[in-house]
Amino acid sequence: MVSLYAATQKIYPRSVQGIFAKWRWMMVFITQLVFYGLPWIEWGQRQAVLFDLGARRFYIFGFVLYPQDFIYLTAILVISAFSLFLFTAVAGRLWCGYACPQTVYSEIFMWVERKVEGERSARIRLDGEKMSLEKLVKKTYKHIIWLGLSIWTGFTFVGYFTPIKELGMEFFLGNMGSWEIFWVFFYGFATYGNAGFMREQVCKYMCPYARFQSAMFDKDTLIVTYDAERGEPRGARSKKADPATLGLGACVDCTLCVQVCPTGIDIRKGLQYECIGCGACADVCDTVMDKVGYPRGLVKYSTENAMKNHWTKEQTWRHVFRPRVLLYMGILAVVVMALMTSLGLRKPFKVDVVRDRASLARIVSGGKIENVYRLQIMNAAEKALSFHLEVEGLHGLELATESNVTVASTESRWISVRLQLPYDVAQPGSHPIEFHIKSADDSGQSVSELKEKSVFLVPR
Repeated sequence: MVSLYAATQKIYPRSVQGIFAKWRWMMVFITQLVFYGLPWIEWGQRQAVLFDLGARRFYIFGFVLYPQDFIYLTAILVISAFSLFLFTAVAGRLWCGYACPQTVYSEIFMWVERKVEGERSARIRLDGEKMSLEKLVKKTYKHIIWLGLSIWTGFTFVGYFTPIKELGMEFFLGNMGSWEIFWVFFYGFATYGNAGFMREQVCKYMCPYARFQSAMFDKDTLIVTYDAERGEPRGARSKKADPATLGLGACVDCTLCVQVCPTGIDIRKGLQYECIGCGACADVCDTVMDKVGYPRGLVKYSTENAMKNHWTKEQTWRHVFRPRVLLYMGILAVVVMALMTSLGLRKPFKVDVVRDRASLARIVSGGKIENVYRLQIMNAAEKALSFHLEVEGLHGLELATESNVTVASTESRWISVRLQLPYDVAQPGSHPIEFHIKSADDSGQSVSELKEKSVFLVPR
């Protein structure tokens, strides 16, 4: 029988020390400090970052955003996309190798695995043994820690949508809602499965970024490269042997670059789509070069053109910041500045005007024509605001309802507004009008003003 599918070989990444490993762990620390710590920060009397889907309000430190502020989400997505394009054009899959959640949690889970089961050779030996008390204890202990980290990750994620302190009390009292329980365990299970078992398979088979990254690469993109001209032909030799005499290159064929790779590839075969650009192979190769007394840099970050033309670091970096990269940087800077300017000039409230379709234009006492409107006033400030309503557009048009309204901090309020116009002042039909909504704080000081257009209908 011939099998059409090769069995997946489990990868046992070896631990590595070096400059890129330090950067990788620094990013693990920073990203997890932000992720786990941000929901516990308070801003005034509330959680600093909270996406309250039920109330349809998003709290981000001093900003209160409504669904009408969708444009800001669009700007953030554009910034994220161009940042990804920029980083990829400059240095390949930096996001994948250092900040992607899949990479970060895989690093954390593998660190736990090494602490419990030992280094690479010990883990391979343990998995090859029959079940024993030692193996059962180590495996159980490892999975208990993994499950604890996973559940805490799911709990923290849900804490961005439900106030995390309330969620914690509900968790300990056993009063969590069914949807909260579902999402906590759903994201916990996803973390446990992806970081504990699937690992490199997510990067190789599930992540679309690995597939379209080649469209953003060119020959001046910094990637992890093997200097084949210097390293080949590879072969083992004693530390004291002269490689030139033996006809060998600098590569001692120790295969450590393969053993430390989290996706199990051999960087000496050239750039492969599985490579996440973490630099682990460069770290371990530099260690080997130090031991045998050869210059570092057999495996390093470089570009295809730099390797081909033997450029210096200065020449390489000059070509890295090419027109394409400068264009990305320019667009990114413009969008970021536009977003910051818009947030800085953002008014502390929003108003939506809707004509009451259930109540058409009508004649009321006094021989006046009346139209009814519904105004939604959304207070995005962290304090109560008073609003004064005015209307203009037709001679004699006046408010027949209270013109002063108070809305509590970060609240939304619907009010009914009746406008009246003396009969025979305007021709039958639709006439444009404009609402003026002026806001003031508790001291009565004017804060801002909005103008909203609508129409006044005069019946025939």
